Amino acid sequence: MIVDDEDFIHQLYNDILEMHGYKVIASAFDGDDAVDMFLAMEDRPDIIIMDHRMPRKDGVDAMVDIRLVDRKTRIIFASADGTVRDKAMGAGADGFLLKPFKISELLGSLDPDADR
Repeated sequence: MIVDDEDFIHQLYNDILEMHGYKVIASAFDGDDAVDMFLAMEDRPDIIIMDHRMPRKDGVDAMVDIRLVDRKTRIIFASADGTVRDKAMGAGADGFLLKPFKISELLGSLDPDADR
């Protein structure tokens, strides 16, 4: 699942992920929609790539809401706001990528067994 307020980021991540064997099953453009969409899903994603700065609800608040109902879905933050790293990790994020990042960093963050 991709959660970001920029359409081109959705397109970029989707293309990269699908080229590497991942399937994007949902996309949301703000935190409120992400939470609503996640809660309504029967088959929830294994991984969420979450931006921080978004309208209506930021990424950390959205993650906290998702974590209340699901602790096993991995949430990787991908944000240009490095100041939120500690807050995101402290609230339960499984990883943090500072934009801009390399494709190899994105793919490495999705592998739970990769050394980081």
